[in-house]
Amino acid sequence: NTILNIKGELTMKDQEKFNGFIEETIQENEKKYGTEIREKYGDKTIDASYDKMRKLSKWEFNKAQNLGKEINELLFRAVNTNDPSGELAQKVCKLHQEWIKMYWSTYSEETHLGLVQMYTENEQFKSYYEKVTIGATDFLYKAMKIYLGK
Repeated sequence: NTILNIKGELTMKDQEKFNGFIEETIQENEKKYGTEIREKYGDKTIDASYDKMRKLSKWEFNKAQNLGKEINELLFRAVNTNDPSGELAQKVCKLHQEWIKMYWSTYSEETHLGLVQMYTENEQFKSYYEKVTIGATDFLYKAMKIYLGK
């Protein structure tokens, strides 16, 4: 439909374009991380997360995207404090929790901490936060353990 829309052979409503964008985002995530996340959390959990993502409004999706950017910006600053228990690091954790809840159909602290731990163990995941700054992934894990009282 997108190709037909670009060619002028079909007119798509904004919601249809947005739905296509969401599907593309899901497929990219599945291609990059599908094997690892499905092994760790199971098909049912991942499919439920994708279903929740499909139901996000444009406003909710933009909020999630902006939260992701804010997390990375604050994480950069927090790592430079070298204090995972500090106010800035704990704010990153609170925002990360809020961000995760936007995508997950159910939330538990144990699963959240397990996810952040997986970031430290899997190079593909680790590289996402290491692009923020060297050491960001391990720092986030230490800060999240403090935040969640683990």
